[in-house]
Amino acid sequence: MAAAGAHRPGPLKQQNKAHKGGKHSGSSQRRAGGRVPVKAQPRRRLRDLNRVDRRHQALQLRRQRKEAVLAEKRSLGTRDGPPHLVVVVLLHSRAAAHDSLRLLQSQDSAVVRADEGGAGGFALLCPRLKQRWRFVTAHAGDLHAVLDLAKVADSLLFILDPVDGWDSAGEYCLSCLFAQGLPSYALAVPGGTELPPKKRIDARKKLSKSIEKRFPEAKLFPLNTEQESSLLLRHLSSQKQRHLAFRDRRAHLLARAAEFVPSQDSDLVGTLKVSGFVRGQTLSVNSLVHIVGHGDFQLSQVDAPPDPLSLNPRVVKGQKRSQDMEIQDDSGNGADEMEEDVKVLMKADPSKQESLQSEVVPDPMEGEQTWPTEEELQEAEDSLKANRRVVKVPKGTSKYQAAWIVDDGEEGSEKDDDDDEDDDMDDDLMEEAVSQEGESSEEEAGEEESETMTVSECLRDDQYDEKMEEDEQMLERYKQERMDEMFPDEVDTPRDVPARVRFQKYRGLKSFRTSPWDPKENLPRDYARIFQFQDFSRTRKNLFRQIEKEETEGASVGWYVTLHVCNVPVSVMESFKEGKPLVLFSLLPHEQKMSVLNFLVHRHPGNSEPVRAKEELIFHCGFRRFRASPLFSQHTSADKHKLERFLRPDAAMVVTVYAPITFPPASVLLFKQRSNGMHDLIATGSLLSVDPDRIVIKRLVLSGHPFKIFTKTAVVRYMFFNREDVMWFKPVELRTKWGRRGHIKEPLGTHGHMKCHFDGQLKSQDTVLLNLYKRVFPKWTYDPHVPEPVPWVRSESALPEREVEME
Repeated sequence: MAAAGAHRPGPLKQQNKAHKGGKHSGSSQRRAGGRVPVKAQPRRRLRDLNRVDRRHQALQLRRQRKEAVLAEKRSLGTRDGPPHLVVVVLLHSRAAAHDSLRLLQSQDSAVVRADEGGAGGFALLCPRLKQRWRFVTAHAGDLHAVLDLAKVADSLLFILDPVDGWDSAGEYCLSCLFAQGLPSYALAVPGGTELPPKKRIDARKKLSKSIEKRFPEAKLFPLNTEQESSLLLRHLSSQKQRHLAFRDRRAHLLARAAEFVPSQDSDLVGTLKVSGFVRGQTLSVNSLVHIVGHGDFQLSQVDAPPDPLSLNPRVVKGQKRSQDMEIQDDSGNGADEMEEDVKVLMKADPSKQESLQSEVVPDPMEGEQTWPTEEELQEAEDSLKANRRVVKVPKGTSKYQAAWIVDDGEEGSEKDDDDDEDDDMDDDLMEEAVSQEGESSEEEAGEEESETMTVSECLRDDQYDEKMEEDEQMLERYKQERMDEMFPDEVDTPRDVPARVRFQKYRGLKSFRTSPWDPKENLPRDYARIFQFQDFSRTRKNLFRQIEKEETEGASVGWYVTLHVCNVPVSVMESFKEGKPLVLFSLLPHEQKMSVLNFLVHRHPGNSEPVRAKEELIFHCGFRRFRASPLFSQHTSADKHKLERFLRPDAAMVVTVYAPITFPPASVLLFKQRSNGMHDLIATGSLLSVDPDRIVIKRLVLSGHPFKIFTKTAVVRYMFFNREDVMWFKPVELRTKWGRRGHIKEPLGTHGHMKCHFDGQLKSQDTVLLNLYKRVFPKWTYDPHVPEPVPWVRSESALPEREVEME
């Protein structure tokens, strides 16, 4: 009786987890027979530290980190380290660059040395402070120069206008610098002394408030006197250095001098001798170097010339220092330097040197089976004889030429195959067909409105017409983007081509998330040219562990060296003479090889123009820049990722391209080139992975409408237009926009009507959908040459969103 009336716990009763014994030290000792291995002893001791020992250990770690920061700060700009590289960036067109540099040069007991080349930089040596700086100037409008110098700079010195701070070009430059990675910086405000004292204080308060968005808690340094310039230099030398991960693991160098020696075969290619201070890591002569903007090259040898920026320069006795500091050219000491022997540090070892091979040369016979037998050859000849046909050809045509003459029917089938290769073109045509009716009326209304517009007299008619054509093209792209948002992935079934032929490369999936898809299935020929890691993350970890622990033989950080770079085109030297910075980065192993790179990017809020997939974009990835046509896909944790036809502004997207391998972390900037040559920043992000097995799936949605509705069945039309197509796609599951699921039972008639069964009754306003999927791959459009951008100007022709509302 007691058991019958026992209390049973309800659904809200707390259920505790059962205790799991696990592998404790006591049980392992019992299993091992009382014998504990020696390796287990240190881990037990570390885990069993008492509170005092733990505090002591934390104190030691904190002290080591502090000493490392102080050692880095002391080595930068001193006798043992490289000069403190300061890049002066002018953020406003009215910023006074000449006066600021003159104040920095007028330091007491300082020696000024001018740089070679047309850049106009100089070095500042202060033996009294035991510091040396190198200053290089860059304007905000010269985008490539600013980004290249920021890759190697120790500090950035932003010159602001005392009233406005920065203009639109300066704001755009700051957006690019923040996306790439900002090193240590300082803000200087020259001028403003002509204002009355009260207005000067108000302007300074207003400027401090306006820069809070970009630089919170940043200090403004006035730059009008020698004392203020001394305070600024002291701040630059003592502030904490901000690290950029992609440059800290690679040796890099900013050229101070360069010399081009033509080869014996051609004057267009030769050896480039680049001199500068090694930074970042030890530079090995056997590793490859990347000249930013020009490509990858090999080194032949590394020399050690005398340091031209020594803190103890040769000074003639009795030389009187004038009030305005004279700039001493290096040509004065050139004879003395040439007299000293240039030491050859090391020469490249061909057996250890990295190869410049970037692609795999595929063997077309690699997958070939055994050679055909005589019986198989005879069968092939018999089949050719049976398939012979009579074709009318002109007189004098040989049999070989006649075999290439095709009939009209065959020509149509070949065109269909070509269309399958590039189905994005078909998607464009389908989208145009969908919106064709609405466009005709809108274009007529636009023509009527354009007759009443007043045109400026300073604008010629032909220029205005060109601008109107660009606006019409932009409006069309806005319409396509809006159509894709309203009807994602929906296309119209073609009437002239059978659907089973047009969509023969597509397949149906029971579930996009859980259905399997082999990543090695039906790979394109371009995949035979790329390299793939068996485990990329493990290779990356091992490589970084070697960099941190092992000492590489080569030129140490802070040494002034001359690199002999082989097979360099003469255009590199010409750009250096024009005043453009020459930046070199050493490559890690495998970084010259091509693979599939995936970038995680966010749309930049300053640009809202539609960007379609497979459009040519400009990539700034770490220390590289190149052009490519990427794919856009969703960023999910699944094994398959849906293709996006446009770069979405409201979500993180993954961009996939063929490009040289780069080990993350590395920042990425995406630019789009305008018709006038300007580069617009459209997205920023970072390198996600190097993974050719990442599956990007393109989805197509065919739509039909219920014609007759019964309890759980319906007659659907307009999805297909012949009976064979209905039978072909019968195994694929159907769904509706209102959540019903079903399948095709049988075709009705010969015009594409079909009887379908669903899990519930349909509504008359519902739409029946059929999903088809195909894996897509990026196009091989990698181009390392990026044209120099025109100075950036804010675009005023952006169309408001209200103008592209769909009816």
